Amino acid sequence: MAERATIARPYAKAAFEYARDANAFAVWSQGLKTSAEIVAEPRLAALTKDPQWSQADLVSVITDVAGAKLNPAMQNFVRVLAENHRLLLLPEISAHFEELRSDVENTVDVEVVSAIALSSAQQDKLAAALSTRLKRKVRMQNSIDASLLGGALVRAGDLVIDGSLKGRLQRLATELGS
Repeated sequence: MAERATIARPYAKAAFEYARDANAFAVWSQGLKTSAEIVAEPRLAALTKDPQWSQADLVSVITDVAGAKLNPAMQNFVRVLAENHRLLLLPEISAHFEELRSDVENTVDVEVVSAIALSSAQQDKLAAALSTRLKRKVRMQNSIDASLLGGALVRAGDLVIDGSLKGRLQRLATELGS
C-alpha cells in the first residue's frame, strides 16, 4: 500500500492550484484545516469504515459541522475525496497544501515554546531574527512550557533551536556522563 502522503499529494496540489487561481489561499487553508480536524475525530473516522454510512452521508456530516467555513468549492472537494474513499487523508492533504502555500508566499511557520510568556517586543525581535536567518517571512505560534525552566525552544520545519535551560542542562549531563 502506498504511503498516505504519496496518495494525498495530488489532491493537495489540485486544491492548491484551484486556490491559487481563485486567489483564495486563506479560505482554502482554513477549509482544509477545519475538514482535517473533523475527520481526525475518532468517532467520524469510525463512521468512514461503517458500511451503513454512505459517502454522501459522511460529506453531509462534514459540511454540516464545518458550516460556513466550507465554501461551495471546498464542499465539492470534500465530495470528490469521499467518492474516492480519501476522506481520512484530509490531514495529510492540509499539511501538504500548507507546504505549497508557504513556498509560494515565502513564509515559514515557527513554533516557539518558552518558559514564560514573551512580551510583544521579544516576539518582534525573535521574529525579525528568525526572518533574517531563514530568509522568509515568519508566522509565529507561541506557547508556554514551564518545564523548560528558562529560555525557549524554536521549531521551524526541520530546524529545531533549543535555547532552553532544560536543554542546556541535558546537554551538560550528557557531556559529563561520557
